[in-house]
Amino acid sequence: MVVRKNKFAGLLLICLFTINVNAQTIKSSDVLSVQTVMEWVRTNHPIAKQANLLTDRADAELTATRGAFDPSFNWEASRKTFDGKNYYQYSNPELQLPTASPITIKTGLENNRGLYANPEVSGGKSSYLGVEVPLGNGLLIDKRRAALQQAKLMQTQSRQDRLVQLNDLLLDAYAAYWRWAGAWEINQLLLQFSDNAANRLRLVKISWQNGDRAAMDTLEANAQLQQILLLQSEAGMKLTNAGIELSFFLWEANEQPFRLPENVRPDANEFRSKPTSSPLEELLATSMNSNPQLRSAALKVNSMEIDKKLKFQSMLPYLSVKANILNADYAVFKGWDNNFIPNNNKWGVSFNMPLFLRQGRGEYKRAQIKLKESSLELSAKRWQTENKIRYYYTEYSRLQDQLQLTDQVQNNYRQLLKNEELRFNQGESSLFLINSREMKWLESLQKQTELRAKFLTAAYQLQWATGTLR
Repeated sequence: MVVRKNKFAGLLLICLFTINVNAQTIKSSDVLSVQTVMEWVRTNHPIAKQANLLTDRADAELTATRGAFDPSFNWEASRKTFDGKNYYQYSNPELQLPTASPITIKTGLENNRGLYANPEVSGGKSSYLGVEVPLGNGLLIDKRRAALQQAKLMQTQSRQDRLVQLNDLLLDAYAAYWRWAGAWEINQLLLQFSDNAANRLRLVKISWQNGDRAAMDTLEANAQLQQILLLQSEAGMKLTNAGIELSFFLWEANEQPFRLPENVRPDANEFRSKPTSSPLEELLATSMNSNPQLRSAALKVNSMEIDKKLKFQSMLPYLSVKANILNADYAVFKGWDNNFIPNNNKWGVSFNMPLFLRQGRGEYKRAQIKLKESSLELSAKRWQTENKIRYYYTEYSRLQDQLQLTDQVQNNYRQLLKNEELRFNQGESSLFLINSREMKWLESLQKQTELRAKFLTAAYQLQWATGTLR
């Protein structure tokens, strides 16, 4: 009887420790690494493509804004003939050259003739070259220059907003991947334990049939198998759901969604990796300088400052000076002498000033408020970002410590199981105690796997908080 018990215990021990061996030797060609998933997300996901459109739209907006500085050609022509008489005939082509300064250059030709032509216009062929300069409102900044400066800021801001959207998308994809990887590991673990419990039940039945074990032991072994099978069924459901969740982030190049095949598994080496982190103060400094969300908010403040300068101009009087030099021919510089400019010119002054300045004061006050709101928003985001970094750094550090602790815990439970096996071999223990020790070991392994998934997620959450997740 003792010999048979020893044989049964030895077989039972082999079953228990087969779990670790098999878990390390699982191989498959259908391995989906986390970097493959992330590259897939960056390239094909609709949100990533929408983020790229932000920069395209900002580039188009900048191009359109620069159109305000394009040279323009205008031509006005009119003619009236009545009862065989040429009343008038006007032909006035003009070229306007806006500049990056407030000065606008104009040059043109005139060909005016007719019996009743307007005496204010020069008869015959003439040409002119002149400038228009605002000396009050619009001297330092005007709408077109403000729009150009804001469009340039928007172009830079769109690239930061793109990084913000990509940062958020990749974090969600990383979290989904590690949940899927953790669910796969737990499911594989329970499959191993269920196989082991099934082998144990088979051996117990053989021992019972040989008269070496009581019928109660077969019931005990069967109950253990059923409990593990129940856990494995639940783990299989979680794995399926985790795969569906990960499929949300997988798209084909032709913008068709992709369903994750059931035979694909995560990279076990990546799941067992331990990503390192920079010191907290270094992370904070990096985030304050390069976090796309903070840089976008800062660019918004700069845009509001430009708007404030523009609205201040609306409280200044409008004073514009126009000056043109004229010539009686189509060559405006032809025939110059000392008296040419005094005798051939056209100039004018335009002045306008609202008496109460209510519109200007209101718009300037509104611009000040918007600037203050943007500054407060930037300050709040900086503080929020700093707190997020501290939060996730703490979580990352604590989970790292907990992982080391769970490694010791599961090793201790494994050793307790081994010792219980030795006691069982000596007739001092029972199958009930062995099953209890095994369940404790299983629980510690599950806990370790769950913590590893949380730890990997926390590592990427820390990168997300600093704005460096690309």
